[in-house]
Amino acid sequence: MCAIEIQPVVTTERLVLRRPRLSDAKRIAELANDHDVARMMSSMPWPYGLSDAEAFLAAQDDKPGCDFVIEHPAEGMVGVAGFKFDALGRPELGYWLGRPYWGHGFATEAARGALVWAAKDWRKRAIIARHFTDNPASGEVLCKAGFLYTGEVTLTPSPARPEPAPCRTMVWLA
Repeated sequence: MCAIEIQPVVTTERLVLRRPRLSDAKRIAELANDHDVARMMSSMPWPYGLSDAEAFLAAQDDKPGCDFVIEHPAEGMVGVAGFKFDALGRPELGYWLGRPYWGHGFATEAARGALVWAAKDWRKRAIIARHFTDNPASGEVLCKAGFLYTGEVTLTPSPARPEPAPCRTMVWLA
């Protein structure tokens, strides 16, 4: 669990990953309310409104795992990265970026920074991640961050998709 007293902050070359704050709600809702963002997430509501962002932020203190807002010094908040536990109890990395920030290497940089934190401060030695098979860019991000494919493919629902879609599972070892 990412206890509130820890208040993790991760600094990378271009980004700062920090705990989400209630003041982030408007920006989270603005960036997440994009069908192309939501359809690549297994648990993001669609459409995504201010009340969804507020609920996400209100749940932070009780959530097992840890979430980070991804900030760029010139752009402000550009996305969210975090860890949760899957149905088997494995720590899982997830992330999303607002569409204007795709293709700039921010996802890879944020994932690498979050993994350093997970190994050093959270003391996790193995992390999984998943991506929908129709999102090869996310697979490339995860490969660049050091993940390897496990061969496991599962049908996974997404609120922004009409039916479950195949997801590839990857693993990162510290």
